[in-house]
Amino acid sequence: MAFKDYIRERFFPHIWCPGCGHGMVLKGMLKAVEKLEIDKNNIVMVSGIGCSSRITGYVDFHTLHTIHGRALAFATGVKLSRPELSLIVPMGDGDALAIGGNHFIHACRRNINMTAIIMNNRIYGMTGGQYSPLSGVGKYASTAPYSTIENKFDIAKLAEASGASFVARTTTYHMLEMIDILCMAIKHKGFSVVEIFSQCPTYFGRKNKLKTPADMLNHFKENTAKIGSEAVKKRPELIERGIFINKKMPEYCEEYDKILKKANNSLTDTEV
Repeated sequence: MAFKDYIRERFFPHIWCPGCGHGMVLKGMLKAVEKLEIDKNNIVMVSGIGCSSRITGYVDFHTLHTIHGRALAFATGVKLSRPELSLIVPMGDGDALAIGGNHFIHACRRNINMTAIIMNNRIYGMTGGQYSPLSGVGKYASTAPYSTIENKFDIAKLAEASGASFVARTTTYHMLEMIDILCMAIKHKGFSVVEIFSQCPTYFGRKNKLKTPADMLNHFKENTAKIGSEAVKKRPELIERGIFINKKMPEYCEEYDKILKKANNSLTDTEV
């Protein structure tokens, strides 16, 4: 693959820590774009603030690096003004489900045609390793030295309940699966949510007895399984991977265009 066609070399080397999974997500996403043969001039990538959001600085697409938690709001504006463009919105724990949680559920509800990639490393890595809405009970963080007591969000269930028409989960260990799922998500007409477990060895790993990137990748391998597989039946505690929702629903921009046409026709009839 000719990565030079898709990246801004002048911004390398990247800022991510050694072993961070976000670089693997970047590679998987670029491979999906290449596989789909999308003209990079027809792609807009919008991000907020956080380790994951730095992806927009490294890709040679149209990009917006916006304010914390508001990536989906900015992306909605772009999509409404230029519905023919492909929108990809990479986000982290906070961007998507803490400060950005309200935007997330309403983007799902509207079913606007874009792909939200949520990099779930279960920690706020950029700002010092605080626990996040995805950390879960019994995890350690800089703001939870005696472990967390808060339940985590289940992104797939939240997205489904909020109305997203494509919902999937994968990990950085399962790279080929990630690429295939991202291809399907980007092609899907509607709001697509792809949760990707991504390792943070610097903060989450060190504090939770997963000391190396290899330990964390192995953890993804051993603690996840495909939806409905025999492994899940035998070990219900495993986290399921794969595509949870993939259905056709009215897409927001198309429905909005119909309303505009009705309004214009109504004005024309009134003038006559």
